[in-house]
Amino acid sequence: MVVMNLDDVFRLDTGPAADSAQAAGPPLVLLHGGFLDHGMWFRQIPVLAERHRVIAPDARGHGRSAGATEPFRPVDDVAALLRESDTGPAVVIGVSMGAATAVDLALEYPDLVRGLVVSGAGTSEPYFTDPWTTATAAGWQRAMAAGDLDASVEAFTLFAAGPRRSLDEVDPDVVDRLRRMARATMSQHTADEPDFLLPVHRTWERAADIGVPVLAVNGAVDSPDHIGMAERLVRTVPDGRAICVDGAAHYPNMERPDVFDRAVGEFLRGL
Repeated sequence: MVVMNLDDVFRLDTGPAADSAQAAGPPLVLLHGGFLDHGMWFRQIPVLAERHRVIAPDARGHGRSAGATEPFRPVDDVAALLRESDTGPAVVIGVSMGAATAVDLALEYPDLVRGLVVSGAGTSEPYFTDPWTTATAAGWQRAMAAGDLDASVEAFTLFAAGPRRSLDEVDPDVVDRLRRMARATMSQHTADEPDFLLPVHRTWERAADIGVPVLAVNGAVDSPDHIGMAERLVRTVPDGRAICVDGAAHYPNMERPDVFDRAVGEFLRGL
């Protein structure tokens, strides 16, 4: 893979097809989850890059990308990236925070999007009511507010197990990768740093206007809130459907890459 830097904001991984006229399918953008980085796609990038141009950026303040110094919207960063690299319309594939940004891109920059694959999220305006989810998130936020990096990483990683499993039941390699990515990103931040993130508004109201196919690939043992928001999204858009991946929670692309990759491949062939 070739590692690129774009205006000190993004680090990109582009597979062999990026520089080849032989790329058979549409370009793909892979957007990672919050507090992780493009490394969560390490199983997908070489597979997808055989037939597609693949771009997998680190979002601002994540992985190797610089943090924000002024107000910004992640969706504008992704749009600028695609325009600067003359890429699009693309199929945008996102997990959790990345899924929310993918939906924002279809709402704000529809000309840049050919299709969406989302996992564990609906739009960038989430809501949480499930007791396990709210309790886990609260514990993670307390640890972050206290500046306890170890506790923050451990609390965050619980989302990989979901409400019906323990971390001991998750592939140790997946857990280790999540911990390392989360620690690398969280260590760049402090509890009292300015929050420059700007929201995209009325996302649920506008979701019915998304005119491209949308596939939700959810982990079957993810939290009910995460699954429910993704399923609400595909019910709202004109062309949407959802599948569940057994034996996976919030990161099905990492836990069951075989099933996730097959679902993505079928979606791409159907475009």
